[in-house]
Amino acid sequence: MGHLRYGTSSWSEPSWEGVFYPEGAKPGEYLGHYATHFDTVEADVTYYRVPDAKMVRGWYQKTPPGFTLCAKFPRSIVHGGDAATPDPARLLVPDAVGGDTGRFLGAMAELHEKCGPLVLQFPYFNRKAFASAAPFLERLDAYLGTLPAAFRYGVEVRNKAWIGAPLLDLLRRHRCALVLVDLVYMPHPCDLAERLDLLTTDFGYVRLIGDRKAVEEKTDRFDRIVVDQSARLDLWAGLLRRYLARVPVIYAYANNHYAGHGPATIRDLVARLG
Repeated sequence: MGHLRYGTSSWSEPSWEGVFYPEGAKPGEYLGHYATHFDTVEADVTYYRVPDAKMVRGWYQKTPPGFTLCAKFPRSIVHGGDAATPDPARLLVPDAVGGDTGRFLGAMAELHEKCGPLVLQFPYFNRKAFASAAPFLERLDAYLGTLPAAFRYGVEVRNKAWIGAPLLDLLRRHRCALVLVDLVYMPHPCDLAERLDLLTTDFGYVRLIGDRKAVEEKTDRFDRIVVDQSARLDLWAGLLRRYLARVPVIYAYANNHYAGHGPATIRDLVARLG
């Protein structure tokens, strides 16, 4: 049976003070406190800007031996820039994103043995961006082929019709994980698993994202559960049991917007696994 490495998507939420972090904790102390609860985390901040090496060295120094930090590729690479809609003229194009790719991977190398899989989280693409899956997969194939084997990678797509044999076969060739995502407008991975083998390499990667609007209608703080996700978590527990029998490790992260409080969500999932 494989090992589930679990935690949350980010550690920087101020409303966790007094619930997860000690009252009065400073933001610079959050990661160290976090690492007393979980042995892995997903960095969200890297999506919004390429981290500098000093920042990443700080993450290394604040976490204990055996800790693993996963991170998202910067938006400039997977979105093509900061505009509201993705820019297909730049997205994954070497001449446009090569510099940021090198800086990102160079910074993440400062994590040494604590560096976990790095995730390319793509947005939903309409037909103005890519007329079909084929041109996107061609570009993804070429880009993945440029990435150094020193890191492991995961790929998250948000076009539900694109999750099929061509994408899965491509990821297998590159030893990349398909990121299994629980997102309001995407099919639950348990449903996809009825017709597809979603494991594409020797590890799994799970992200519980949920429905941002539904949670924010109920709260502006993320210190408690406000949406009951019990039925979906039961589905996850069943799928994880099956997949943990096939791979050595699965990484799983809960977002605050999944149910209202990321730490409680991921602990609930683990409890359902027994």
